[in-house]
Amino acid sequence: MLIKNFAAVDIGTNSFHLIIVKVGEDGSLTILDREKEVIRLGSQKGNELSHISEEEIEKGINILKSFKKLADFYNANIHAVATSAVREAENKKDFLDKVYKEIGIEIEVIDGRKEAEYIYKGVRKALHYRDKKLLCLDIGGGSSEFILGYNDEIIYGESIKIGAVRLSKKFFPDFILNDERVEKCKQYIEQQINSNEQINFNEPFDYAIGASGTIYAVAGMIKFRRSGMKDKSLNEFVFTNAELNEVTNEILSKITPEQRVNIEGMEYKRADIIPAGLLILQKSFELFKINEMIISEYALREGVVLSMLEKSRIKPNSISV
Repeated sequence: MLIKNFAAVDIGTNSFHLIIVKVGEDGSLTILDREKEVIRLGSQKGNELSHISEEEIEKGINILKSFKKLADFYNANIHAVATSAVREAENKKDFLDKVYKEIGIEIEVIDGRKEAEYIYKGVRKALHYRDKKLLCLDIGGGSSEFILGYNDEIIYGESIKIGAVRLSKKFFPDFILNDERVEKCKQYIEQQINSNEQINFNEPFDYAIGASGTIYAVAGMIKFRRSGMKDKSLNEFVFTNAELNEVTNEILSKITPEQRVNIEGMEYKRADIIPAGLLILQKSFELFKINEMIISEYALREGVVLSMLEKSRIKPNSISV
């Protein structure tokens, strides 16, 4: 088998991600490159993610052009998927058409169920659990995915319209916190999760897994507090409910993004929206009675790559960086 390179682009609500992977003759996967650019689609108008502004479109196209150049450099087949902000935008066709016209990338806009499937596929590759029931959470900018799976079977995979950017727009439009706003946000999160009839809070699980966005950022903060160091990889890192509550309480005590930037281990580009993301995570811990969470370094974009390999009839083995 010839060595092949594959690239996946994740066009999210809060950021765009690129991953490029090489497939060896033995089926092994090596991550050749990663890129991440923070860009908030649908953030400029209204309370919902209903419109991608011209400025956001232009910035998005510039990012995707740089991603395409990198993929071409590695001679990698590229597959781009778009999630919450694009699928909800009233002018998504304008965005998709312009990207295709200027760059030649045809973006697949995936629904919440497909997003959950890709995330679960990535998690399964990262953590290698067999015969264990996994509850997987991914808190993004526009939506959060809740997945219960056993081996290759997804028992339920639900995408709920609660995300760090979406709820910041709705409850903290100036990114300033107060008790009333926080309480209203908590109530809204619980209402949105409880209203999903597919999710069963009484279904037992062996491990709670967290991936991407808010969860990865929080895990990084907790790891930094423990060791004073920032690790390149957090795969299989475990944090507890008590540690989550400690970080959440500290962040919620800081009223403005400027105050939150100075918190130990904080990502400065996430300081404005992290309160909303943390409230989703904290409420999820409460509703599902989670005591500790394990981090998966892989999620949607790795799941996209794995699906690309399956379509090419390549059976991947382990992934190495």
